[in-house]
Amino acid sequence: MADLKALADAVISGNHTKAVELTKQALGEKTAPEDVLQKGLVAGMDEVGRRFKANEFYVPEVLIAARAMKMAMEQLQPVLTASGVKPLATAVIGTVKGDLHDIGKNLVSMMLRGAGFNVVDLGVDVEPAKFIGAAKENNAQLVGLSALLTTTMPMMESVIKEVRSSSMSGLKIMIGGAPVTKEYADKIGADGYAPDAASAVDIARALVKA
Repeated sequence: MADLKALADAVISGNHTKAVELTKQALGEKTAPEDVLQKGLVAGMDEVGRRFKANEFYVPEVLIAARAMKMAMEQLQPVLTASGVKPLATAVIGTVKGDLHDIGKNLVSMMLRGAGFNVVDLGVDVEPAKFIGAAKENNAQLVGLSALLTTTMPMMESVIKEVRSSSMSGLKIMIGGAPVTKEYADKIGADGYAPDAASAVDIARALVKA
C-alpha cells in the first residue's frame, strides 16, 4: 500500500528523487490521485509552511521542499486532470509595475502550488491591466500583488482600483512584500495581507473559502 506519510516526509526533507518514486508507486497502486495530492504533497508542504513560520525552516529549505513537490506534481498532474480533480482555486500573482524583485513572489507561488492552487505567475514589472486580463482569461478567484520597494507600493492601489472598477470586482486581492503592512493593506482596500509566504497560503485559503 502506498505510504503517503513517507511521501509527505520526502517533500519536507526536499528529497525529490524519493518524492517522485513514491508518487509513481502510489499511482501504480491505483491510490486516488486526490489522496496523493492532499495526504502526500499538500500535507508535506503544510508542514514546511508551519516550520517556516516557526523559524525552524528558512528560505533554502523551503525552496528545496518546493522543488521536490514540483517534481512529484509533474507525475501527478496528468492523472489529476484526467480524473477531474480540480485545483483549490486559481490565483494570478505578480510583482507590480516598476518593481523587479521576485524572490518573495516566487516563494509564495511555490507555496500556493504546494497547497493545491493553480497559480498563474505573471513575473515582475506587471501592469495593472495585465493582472485583470490574466484573471479574466484564467477565471481566477484571487490576485496576489508583491512589492519590495516603497516607491512601487502605490502601484498596488492602482491595481486594486482597476479591479474594483472592472467586471471582476468580486476578485479577492492579497498583497505582501517587505515594506508592506496590514495597515497599508487596509488603507488601499486589499482583502488580505501576508507577512510571509507561509502566511500567504493561510490567507489565500481563507479568502477563496469566503
